[in-house]
Amino acid sequence: MTDHYGIDSHKLVYHPKRVAQWLDAKDDWEQARGVYPLYVEISPVGACNHRCTFCAVDYIGYQAKRLDVDVLAERLAEMGRLGVKSVMYAGEGEPLLHKDINRIVEATANAGIDVSFTTNGTLMNTRFIEQSLPLTSWIKVSLNAGSAANYAAIHQASSSDFDRVLNNLSAAVAHKKANALSCTLGAQILLLPENQGEVAMLAGICKDIGLDYLVVKPYSQHLFSETRVYENLRYDNLLGMAEALTAFNGDGFNVIFREQTMKNYSQSGSGRYKTCHATPFFWAYVMADGEVYGCSAYLTDQRFAYGNINQAGFQSIWEGEKRRQSWHHVTHELDIQECRKNCRMEAVNQYLDKLAVTPPVHVNFI
Repeated sequence: MTDHYGIDSHKLVYHPKRVAQWLDAKDDWEQARGVYPLYVEISPVGACNHRCTFCAVDYIGYQAKRLDVDVLAERLAEMGRLGVKSVMYAGEGEPLLHKDINRIVEATANAGIDVSFTTNGTLMNTRFIEQSLPLTSWIKVSLNAGSAANYAAIHQASSSDFDRVLNNLSAAVAHKKANALSCTLGAQILLLPENQGEVAMLAGICKDIGLDYLVVKPYSQHLFSETRVYENLRYDNLLGMAEALTAFNGDGFNVIFREQTMKNYSQSGSGRYKTCHATPFFWAYVMADGEVYGCSAYLTDQRFAYGNINQAGFQSIWEGEKRRQSWHHVTHELDIQECRKNCRMEAVNQYLDKLAVTPPVHVNFI
């Protein structure tokens, strides 16, 4: 299936200078400390208005915490100067619940950082569409059913939210077209036993609205999640769904069926790379309480916590002692067989491992 956005792969190959910096650092902390993330995920708020049955971060408790917009704006400007290229607003809560989300978007753009959102879309109101859509690279709405009743059951929300989200998306598409904006608008469905019969229905809805894509992705069990309902899911018998969904492709719309990720999830981890190369280098996570982590699979685990943006600047956090300790732990002690399968950096790690650890033979014969 056509994946213009590289969603089922990675885009680290387009950042050779940062990769070269990482290669040069190797086991030298004095060099490693200055390798800054390209991508940061930020949770503006800890609260959420849905309680999805598959929620990976239910263990954090949907706490009513929020980032201070002035502090965040200062840190974003610093991140931009240090080489951070993109921020996705998502996290352990619903990002659009932050009352100053439009100011946050403006501050991010002013810092020279690309902006994106993963959201449930219920709060994507006119003000957000008019003020933030022009400054945003992409928005992906979590939309996990093709009918209101099933949506309510999976999102554990009001069935009226289904139509609300569709109306919000329609309004965003209309504003995008009317103003010739470049923001990519898409949706994603997490493939579950409860919704696998509605994927085609949802694809049709998304195409009719005028979205750019629908992503169909597999579930991945988080290490600390309270929910364990789906931890034994396998996708081998659902891979054939991809071919049927190609019928919806065209007129600027694509279904991106994450087939490779599904195959990875169903395969044994015996042939996996031995070390996580992405952590603590190419990405970071900022929680709603300001804590900076090196991996979203280990939120609240102090081995991956570096400091708090409410108490220190980003540079002092990133180059500080706690990150050095985490760097040593990941490099020398972490058993990745215990990590979350198909984490966000899976494809990045495969690429870096082949580049630095297990390159093919005859690499000089280009």
